[in-house]
Amino acid sequence: MKKYILLIILALFASVFNVYADEEPIMYTEKAVILEVEGIENIEFEDYEMEQQYVKLKILSGKYNNKTLDVINNLSGNPAYDIRVKANDKVVVVIEEQVNGDIDVFISEYLRQDYILYLSIIFILFILVVGKQKGVKSVITLTITLFGVVKILLPLVLKGFNPIITTICVSIGITGATLFIISGVNTKSISAIIGTTGGVLTSGILAYYVGSKIKLTGLNSEEAIMLSTIGDSINLDFKSLLFSGIIMGALGAVMDVGMSIASSIEEIHKANPSLSKKELFASGMNVGRDIMGTMTNTLILAYTGSSIPLLLLFMYYEPSIVKILNLDIIATEIVRSLSGSIGLIVAIPLTALVSSMLIKNKKESK
Repeated sequence: MKKYILLIILALFASVFNVYADEEPIMYTEKAVILEVEGIENIEFEDYEMEQQYVKLKILSGKYNNKTLDVINNLSGNPAYDIRVKANDKVVVVIEEQVNGDIDVFISEYLRQDYILYLSIIFILFILVVGKQKGVKSVITLTITLFGVVKILLPLVLKGFNPIITTICVSIGITGATLFIISGVNTKSISAIIGTTGGVLTSGILAYYVGSKIKLTGLNSEEAIMLSTIGDSINLDFKSLLFSGIIMGALGAVMDVGMSIASSIEEIHKANPSLSKKELFASGMNVGRDIMGTMTNTLILAYTGSSIPLLLLFMYYEPSIVKILNLDIIATEIVRSLSGSIGLIVAIPLTALVSSMLIKNKKESK
C-alpha cells in the first residue's frame, strides 16, 4: 500500500513540474530583414536616457517565415552592444513564443554570415587557382585541421581531458596529416614533422614552466571568465587551457618553418647530390636564419595586433612600466609570443639536422 501511495505522490510531483515546464517560453533564433524604421524616441529610464527605434521587419526563416512584425529596438548608447538598424539591413532576431501564443521579438545581432561565406569562397578559389593540385590538397588539410579542432580537441577538453596533452596529440595529428597530404610520405615530410613537433613541444614546455613560475591564471580574457562561471557543469583547468592555446597558436608558424627548411634542403641536395651532411645542414641553417627574422616578427605582430586597444589604453593613461609588465594579461601575451618564437627557432636546427641525416642515409642505403 505504501508503495502505491509513494507512486501516486511522485506522479503528482511530475505533473506539477510538467505544468511549470510547459509555462517556459519557447525561443527561436531566426534571420530577418528591416523593412522600415518607423520612428526614433528618447525615453528616460531611472537615471539614464535610452533611445528606442520603432522598426518594421520581416522574418526570413523558421516557423514565422515571411511574417511581418513591428518591433521596438532598445539602444543604450554603448556601440559595443547596440544594434542600430536602417532599412534593408539583415539581422538576427530572437523570438520568444509564450504559452498563450503571443510572441516577443528582439534584434540580437547583424546578420554577418552571408559575407563571411562569400569571403570563405573567395579564399578557397584563390587557393585552387594559384595552387592548382597543391591547392586542392591545401583545402583538404584545412578541412582536417578544422575537424581536428572542432570535433576532437574541443569536445575532449569539455569532457575533462587534460587540455595540454590533448592539444599536443591533436597538433601532432594535424601536422602529420597536413604534411603527408601536401608532400607525400617521404624524408621531407618526416623531417618537417619531427622539426615541427620538437618546436611546438619546446614552446609548450617553456610556456608551462614560465607561466607556472609567474603564476598566470589563464583568466585573462572575457571568454575565460565566462567559462569560469559555468564551472559547476564542466571541469576546466584554465592554466592548462592557456598553455594549450599557446601550443595551438604556435603550431601554424612552426609547421611553416619546418616544411620550408626540409623542402629547401631537399632541393639543394637534388641540385648538388655530392654535398655532405654537414654542408646540407649548413645550407638549411642559412635558409632558416633568413626565415627566422620574418617569422618571429609574424608571431610578435600577430599577438600585438590583437592587443592594440589595450596598448592604446596604456598609452593614454601612462601607467608605470612595473605595473604594465606585471599585469596578468600583459604577462600572458609576452609569454605567448616569446615561447612561440623560441619554439619556431628550435624547429630550424632540428629540422635541418634531421633532414640532412635522412637524405644522406637514404642515399647511402641505396
